[in-house]
Amino acid sequence: MRFRPCIDIHQGKVKQIVGETLQEDASKVVENFVSAQDPGHYAKMYKEDGLTGGHIIMLGGGNREAAVQALRAYPEGMQIGGGITAENAAEYLEEGASHVIVTSYVFRDGRLDTDNLRKIVAEVGKERLVLDLSCKERDGKWYVVTNQWTRFSDLELNEASIRELENSCDEFLIHAVDVEGKREGVQERLARHLAEWVRIPTTYAGGARSLADLERFRAITGGRLDITIGSALDIFGGALAYREVVNYCRRLP
Repeated sequence: MRFRPCIDIHQGKVKQIVGETLQEDASKVVENFVSAQDPGHYAKMYKEDGLTGGHIIMLGGGNREAAVQALRAYPEGMQIGGGITAENAAEYLEEGASHVIVTSYVFRDGRLDTDNLRKIVAEVGKERLVLDLSCKERDGKWYVVTNQWTRFSDLELNEASIRELENSCDEFLIHAVDVEGKREGVQERLARHLAEWVRIPTTYAGGARSLADLERFRAITGGRLDITIGSALDIFGGALAYREVVNYCRRLP
């Protein structure tokens, strides 16, 4: 289990947002934290700590310049997502991203768009592609949600769908949207299932708030999933010390 750091950028600033409140109407967005530091500050810190495979997420438009600043501060050290398409993906790789992350581009009108998936794989190669399968629970099952987590797709996350999508990407990034940004603990049932289903590197996001949560997460997943933590960290206004998380994960076998 590795700790994967994050940089979420909204309106050009590093923020931590309750994911399901992210809407076009900015007045309805619930912000847990707005940083006085620029994205490059965080990227440099992650580089100094040797943390790889973290992600930069552009939450809405107007964030390219801020995101590129972070990529240039840590070349090949971070992935990037948010508005990525086959037409612009190569630009971000050239700016220093190790991988591009896509969701809405390959989930159009609530369905998996296999043509767009093939296009972006052809453009960047599966080895540079991360599929964001962030999901919400409905009727006891998990479905991928798109359009800034506001729309359910018809793709149910299960072992069969995971196995099929593994053929087209290098990694998965999966936010448990129901608990994302709420600091209420991880969604254990989802984490347990993901650990059973996935065969490629997968990062879970959502709800972790303490070292005890990390220990519990590692126990229920057998260390087969990586984890990212956002608003719970002290570097984003939370109570959990970033340095303790880094040191905890470094000690793991």
